[in-house]
Amino acid sequence: MHSGNFILVLHTHLPWVLHHGTWPHGVDWLTEAVAECYIPLLNVFNELMEEGIYPKITMDISPILCEQLEHPALKEIFIKYCDEKISAAAEDEKHYSDWGYDAHHIYLTRYWQWWYGQRKNDFVHKYGGSIIGALKKLQDNGAIEILTCGATHGYLPLLPTDESVNLQVQLASANYKKHFGREARGIWLPECAYRPSYNWKSLIPIAPFHKEHLRPGIEQFLARYNLKYFITDEDLTKRANPLGAFLDAENERFLSVQSNKFKSTYASFDKSPLSLFNCSSSEKTEYGTAVAFTRHHDISMQVWSGQIGYPGESNYLDFHKKSNDSRLRYWRVTDNKADMMYKLLYHPDWTAEKIDMQSNHFIHHIENSSNFYRRTTGKFASVCTPFDTELFGHWWFEGPQFIKAVLKGLHNSPYVKAATTFEQYSTIKPKEVMLLPEGSWGENNNHDVWSNKDTNWTWVQLYDNENRLRAIYKKYPLNTLNADESRVLKQALRELLLLQSSDWQFLIYTFSARDYAEQRFSFHHSDFNTVLNKFEKLKETGSLSAQDWKYIEETEKRNCPFQELDLSWWKE
Repeated sequence: MHSGNFILVLHTHLPWVLHHGTWPHGVDWLTEAVAECYIPLLNVFNELMEEGIYPKITMDISPILCEQLEHPALKEIFIKYCDEKISAAAEDEKHYSDWGYDAHHIYLTRYWQWWYGQRKNDFVHKYGGSIIGALKKLQDNGAIEILTCGATHGYLPLLPTDESVNLQVQLASANYKKHFGREARGIWLPECAYRPSYNWKSLIPIAPFHKEHLRPGIEQFLARYNLKYFITDEDLTKRANPLGAFLDAENERFLSVQSNKFKSTYASFDKSPLSLFNCSSSEKTEYGTAVAFTRHHDISMQVWSGQIGYPGESNYLDFHKKSNDSRLRYWRVTDNKADMMYKLLYHPDWTAEKIDMQSNHFIHHIENSSNFYRRTTGKFASVCTPFDTELFGHWWFEGPQFIKAVLKGLHNSPYVKAATTFEQYSTIKPKEVMLLPEGSWGENNNHDVWSNKDTNWTWVQLYDNENRLRAIYKKYPLNTLNADESRVLKQALRELLLLQSSDWQFLIYTFSARDYAEQRFSFHHSDFNTVLNKFEKLKETGSLSAQDWKYIEETEKRNCPFQELDLSWWKE
């Protein structure tokens, strides 16, 4: 009766926001995510463990987010954030009481005082101020799996140099080991963006990148650091081309689809989102492969869709309407097409029944898809649904409880069980090899969201910066640098990493925080070049002024992730 496994993947990422503003854009993004997403999800996972149920979900956490969650300043920042929310709710209570507001409205002010008090208590006492430590404990106990991600969420297919792609992946691997004490097994490719090996040229005319030159496929960088699998979008899998299959357990003997011996098994390539396959840029699989998990579009849309998705339920907390003074939310969705003035008050006790109904509907959808696939193909199904973690708790307040209900239901299902990516990878051991097309999980499944008329200027600056860094690496070999020179050049490399974050182009494209994104990109561009100016001055004169060193120290303090960064990792 067991026809397949359900693989829930939560993509967990925020760009570097420490020391770069608070509200409406900046460190509040981080504190909101901790309060509304990470702690509620940790609570759900631990509650399931207490009931004897291993959650078996997969989370990836970007290295740049790991660095922020483990930053020594976060504990004080988060406690202050919770205290401010509690104080704001208390002020609302007094104001609403003085003005004779509805009794339920006043109750909700007390609800938020209690809720933020609980999150502060969870953070300080239950999890010891370390979200990463709490997640590591769950992984060490076999309850969940944690993947890595591109170091600063760089958009890998459009990065102009192999040096930068390698740095994003190698630093991700090293940072994962630093925080989780073991090697990462899989990776979330930022924006699920993939590019095979081919004669690539840049989309904008920046020399020398605008001339065609052969570049490795993304899977070849993953194989270099023993990252065995990643997530892709269903549209890309549908357009994949069969290459062949491995004939042995070690994936060393490969048989091409062009071989006469293979003709009879060609039909095994069903390109279904319920199957796993090895990804390779060509039949030369010895260059490196990685297994692709495919997002099941229809099942994911049950949650993701703004029109038909579960978060639009009328009784759930409305994300958009907030109190003008406290910025607290007191209203329910009511009607997701209704004007804000028509929103009705939120009732926390009205949500449990809806969560139960929706989680059962979701489970039946998973079971039906898995059972049908098993009956028609004879294969064990891999039902993979990746989501942004922020959907569960931040955008959809009830989301963590929905996940809990789904995992409890699957625990009792005779047809489908929850499994981590590594468990499913080990169960299926796919042999088929396909060529995955270039693309992403963004709009149009291509690069349009990140490369367009509004963002081209960012790529021009980024490409120019990489050209400059290449010239410096060529002029000043690393083995000739002293400690001060290495220190300054390392800070320039940090600035380049922060500049590469795909968040800046995404926020510009969506207008959600366009001014902030443009400002942040420009700041890192300026810091990168100013730091390199001082590096070159140091090389040429042998010293820097006190004012120069003050600038370096301030930049290091402001942008301080990745103390493990090694200059040799920026390599082809």
